[in-house]
Amino acid sequence: MEKKIKLLDTTLRDGEQTAEVVFANEEKVFIAKMLDEIGVDQIEAGIPIMGEEEKAVIKKIVKSNLKASIMGWNRAVIKDLEASIECGVDAVAISISTSDIHIKHKLHSTRARVLEQMVKAAEFAKSNGLYISVNAEDASRTDEAFLTNFFKAAKEAGADRIRFCDTVGILNPISTYNIIKNLKEAVDIDIEMHTHNDLGMATANAIAGAMAGASYLGVTVNGLGERAGNASLEEVMLALKHGINGDITDYNMGKLRSLCNYVAKASNREIPAWKAVVGEKIFYHESGIHADGALKNPLTYEIICPDELGLERKIVIGKHSGTAAIKHKLVSEGIHIDDFTAYCLLEKVRNTATAFKRPLTDQELFSLYDEVISEDKLAQEA
Repeated sequence: MEKKIKLLDTTLRDGEQTAEVVFANEEKVFIAKMLDEIGVDQIEAGIPIMGEEEKAVIKKIVKSNLKASIMGWNRAVIKDLEASIECGVDAVAISISTSDIHIKHKLHSTRARVLEQMVKAAEFAKSNGLYISVNAEDASRTDEAFLTNFFKAAKEAGADRIRFCDTVGILNPISTYNIIKNLKEAVDIDIEMHTHNDLGMATANAIAGAMAGASYLGVTVNGLGERAGNASLEEVMLALKHGINGDITDYNMGKLRSLCNYVAKASNREIPAWKAVVGEKIFYHESGIHADGALKNPLTYEIICPDELGLERKIVIGKHSGTAAIKHKLVSEGIHIDDFTAYCLLEKVRNTATAFKRPLTDQELFSLYDEVISEDKLAQEA
């Protein structure tokens, strides 16, 4: 992990390939600008060969004077690369399948022809002064010996890095680590992880790849992407910063939530309240033990400060609350109660929350408090 890990965001390409998702042209430009503000190192802006409208959007992004490198995605076809060059991008992804199942059934080709096609495309891109990422599609199901030869051939043809694609999300962190470590030892070239979330391990696999020597991680905002999506930008960014020696230090995480909310709206996909990193309620505490700990010292149950992500901590009063949370809530309103009153109130809170099947509002809590006080007075008078 001596070398800084860089992030390649492909929300505008692979993210938009999510079924039923389409970004308006101006949305794509705005998303690119927001990604740049956060500090993403490279933005895969789209697929130029798709047509004139796609080219126009990519050209506008290129001309937006962003700090990030702008990449166009291409098949290993010269006309694709010519379209990217026309857009003015400084980097290109050259993608071709490497697994036998893809080569036979998708490409109707052979390993030898795949290598030849990739080399020809990479050499053309290099002759035009472009930064090159050669993409090994379905790399995770590719014969490792052939994949090693593919890496070597790509490097010799001028590739700056290889994109290792777990196209169908079949890997786990251990297998990812082992494969990337072996490839890195066999071929001295930068490796980018492109991980899919079919088994729910895209982020974990991306991080495992980084630990094994990969220097680029491919991500999308909110984990958008084909089928179950890709590794999410926000999860990978936080995992790197808080889980691997604080590797990321120069990213503006305070703007993550606004970016994620914007992309959610543009893609018509709501962010679940429990979504890691940016979910609205991830710093809500209800369980008595957890709420008590968080009140005494937030570090007991929070590894990230809510303010860092533009979120807030909230103590919820419900079925699983304890007396500490109830006392805290009442003290905030200037009401101080003893332990006995707190226990009596807690019983009413739990019964009411169970009956309502939800946490209580402040008004409901105060109403129950009034009931307890009234009952206590009646008992004393009796």
